[in-house]
Amino acid sequence: MIDAPITAAEAARRIAKRKLSSIELTEYCLARIAERDKSLNAFVLLLADEARAAARRADREIKAGCRRGPLHGVPYALKDIYETQGIRTTAHSKLLINHVPKRDGAVARRLKEAGGILIGKLATHEFATGGPAFDLPFPPARNPWHTAHFTGGSSSGSGAAAAAGLVPLTMGSDTSGSIRGPAAFCGIAGFKPSYGLVGRSGVIPLSYSLDHCGPMCWTVEDCALMLDAIAGHDPEDPASVVTPKPRFARAIAGGIRGMRIGVVRHFHESDMEATDEARAAIDAALEVLRKLGARLTDVTLPHADDWDASCRVILYAEAYAIHEKDLKTRPDDYAAITRGRLETGAEISAADYIHALRRRRQMCLQYAQAMDGLDALVTACSLAPAPVIADMAKPPYFTMRGRLVLAPFNMVGAPALSVCAGFSSQGLPLSIQITGRPFEDGTVLRVGHAYEQATPWREKRPN
Repeated sequence: MIDAPITAAEAARRIAKRKLSSIELTEYCLARIAERDKSLNAFVLLLADEARAAARRADREIKAGCRRGPLHGVPYALKDIYETQGIRTTAHSKLLINHVPKRDGAVARRLKEAGGILIGKLATHEFATGGPAFDLPFPPARNPWHTAHFTGGSSSGSGAAAAAGLVPLTMGSDTSGSIRGPAAFCGIAGFKPSYGLVGRSGVIPLSYSLDHCGPMCWTVEDCALMLDAIAGHDPEDPASVVTPKPRFARAIAGGIRGMRIGVVRHFHESDMEATDEARAAIDAALEVLRKLGARLTDVTLPHADDWDASCRVILYAEAYAIHEKDLKTRPDDYAAITRGRLETGAEISAADYIHALRRRRQMCLQYAQAMDGLDALVTACSLAPAPVIADMAKPPYFTMRGRLVLAPFNMVGAPALSVCAGFSSQGLPLSIQITGRPFEDGTVLRVGHAYEQATPWREKRPN
């Protein structure tokens, strides 16, 4: 019997010991979704019958000695930009409301091959950009810690579902923070892998040079388990990299004693100002890392405004190129907030785009130089607790500026992890961000896991 949410890692251990069946876990998740998602709107499509059938099949396979790995029999849900064979994939948009893909994308296929149980598709912001919006086919997801507050975006349903314990494993995507933002506001672990580590074929794009796919779960350990299943070369993704793949779930063990960790303070102390509570949470987290044996040193990167400006030019130019035809022929089918953001790209010149790309390369070099001799970096993720959702749906549509520190690590393609670092006086999550060198994802996860193990934040779920 299950009477409270459990992590994927714990579920895997119980299933392996025959103390839990996949169908029991799946039924628990379905019951919890039925009870709680009416107020959260995390799911845009629930696959209850299909999940039950897959769970029974997994139980038969495991009983026959054909266990595929730790995710076999464990339920998961996908942000609704991941294409799934024979299953509606809408990107939360009227434009794709009847879109039923003929095959699975790379991530969906690998999770299916790992034996996971797809339980449904999750809310996003339309085409992973505009949001929250109230003029779309589905309502926006709400923060389970306080439903009047924002989940962050665009992986909004993934953040809400993982935090509320509706499902152990979820997938998000991150173009300028869409995994780490919801992870920060919803108090979960959200991991943006290195650019090219996880294939993106079959994922509806927003920005070809900035999009990343990654896990969003209650713990860093669960993110590592999920990354083990989805990482690897994708021949249909031109950005996919052929690289030796470590066992991420094993890489997180061993602690961080002796690690050299850089601290980027100016993002939240001078470039932008974090709230007193957020700043105190970051300082306390740094003290935890120091007590775990890490050696901390201050690091300076380019000003946050420089990263943000260059990222916006690249993102909106590429997003407009993807959506140009529909914006010209079906503009009213977009939400107003989506249209307002995408149409910004029409005003960006080729010269603007080239200058942003050149500046990006310069900043990548500066990041590599700053990382010389370091194992990881720590900085802010959220600069304040989650705002009220109604305030986020009003023009101008760029009001997230100043609340999150996310764009730098999309620009450099480095692994970046958001983990919960405590709670505000209102009971809303606070966070830190851990980053590293490209393709040293295991090190970043290791730091995050060590921090989680040394702090009590995973003991508290939203009511």
